[in-house]
Amino acid sequence: MSLGYKECRTAEADVGMSFYLSGADGTGGRLKKEPEDFIVSEIFDKPEVVQNGRFVIAEVTTRNWETNRLVRLLSKNLGISRERVGFAGTKDKRAVTTQLMSFECPADLMNRIELKDVEIRNLYTARRGIQIGDLKGNIFSIRVRECNMQKDDIPETIESVSSAIKKVGGFPNYFGVQRFGVVRPITHKVGEYIIRGDLEGAVRCYVSDPAMFESEDSANVRKMLAEDDNWSEAVKEMPDSLSFEKILVEHIISSPGDWKGAIEMLPRNLQMMFVHAYQSYLFNKMLSERMRRGIPLDSPILGDVIIPLDANRIPQHENPIVTTSSNIDLVSRQIRSKRAFVTISLYGSDSVISDGEMGDIENSIIKAERISAKDFIVPGLSHCSSKGSRREVLCPVSDLSHRILDEGYEMNFSLPKGNYATCLMREFMKSEMEKY
Repeated sequence: MSLGYKECRTAEADVGMSFYLSGADGTGGRLKKEPEDFIVSEIFDKPEVVQNGRFVIAEVTTRNWETNRLVRLLSKNLGISRERVGFAGTKDKRAVTTQLMSFECPADLMNRIELKDVEIRNLYTARRGIQIGDLKGNIFSIRVRECNMQKDDIPETIESVSSAIKKVGGFPNYFGVQRFGVVRPITHKVGEYIIRGDLEGAVRCYVSDPAMFESEDSANVRKMLAEDDNWSEAVKEMPDSLSFEKILVEHIISSPGDWKGAIEMLPRNLQMMFVHAYQSYLFNKMLSERMRRGIPLDSPILGDVIIPLDANRIPQHENPIVTTSSNIDLVSRQIRSKRAFVTISLYGSDSVISDGEMGDIENSIIKAERISAKDFIVPGLSHCSSKGSRREVLCPVSDLSHRILDEGYEMNFSLPKGNYATCLMREFMKSEMEKY
């Protein structure tokens, strides 16, 4: 702990997030009291405009919409399949978000869309649609309310944490609590069942595992599903908020024992997200163990795998560099000049494990979980298979600023794609998990 990493004593540790970069006390507080407290705008990577193109491209601004539900209802309004609606990344539900989406349909059909708190503008047509990852990053404006800290002390805390982040060039690049579920963090558990080939366990976990912060109606239904295999009564009591759970339950009622078929009833990106969430959990544990051992995040040790950045500061994962005694000075200079990052395995079927002490950490987590690379090849659900990759241990922040409000404070910043604003905010707040 010589580097001053502060231990996390909240439920975040249950999803592998065991440390903070900064040792400063947190301001406390909560996010998303109102959707307008969490504003996200994509930094677009727009397809080229083409007259009479196959895809309609549009900027879509939503208030308090979960991405999968939005896609389902947009496709229903348009009379097309969900697969014909494209988006670059899943967004927070309780937020105001602006993102680029594509619709594989005639442009005149767009007039059919009538959804509350959904605004569609700046339409044009293009040859290609939007796919996952087709963005450069996100711009955030986030308000923190109900702080525990005295108002006069908040600026000093923000400056202290900001200084720590600036010193190392970013914050610990955990996968945030949204990856696992804030109210009910079980997404990674479902993924673990899937890679172990226990699809019945995956379905039962998804529909019946309890949550600490759910409504009484939802909790009662989950209890019924857990205690009685006759789900016909429970399905009658399921609230609208459990729409995906209801899809699974209805399938098992109509096709008893078809656990694979039940999972396939869910949106494909959600099916894939289960396995990705388990990989994220493993990554978080590996990153936490590096921090527990006091190993720096902003400089390499022997055996670390380094990923260089291109001219646009995009990580070049196809060009990994293993840190050796002969190149450690060179890669250290690259990292200091923000041209490369230390990485950790995002474990999958084709993963490359680090050498040296970081390799020991990665292998120890894999061994403790009793898994192997071949487990990430999922027979029958091949789209859920994952080759794995690597992920940077630090996430850089751009344009970080703050504003003290009458109630709490506001943080403004931008992040590269694939990174979590809540993982930056937890450094300032250090609140309980459900506050994010």
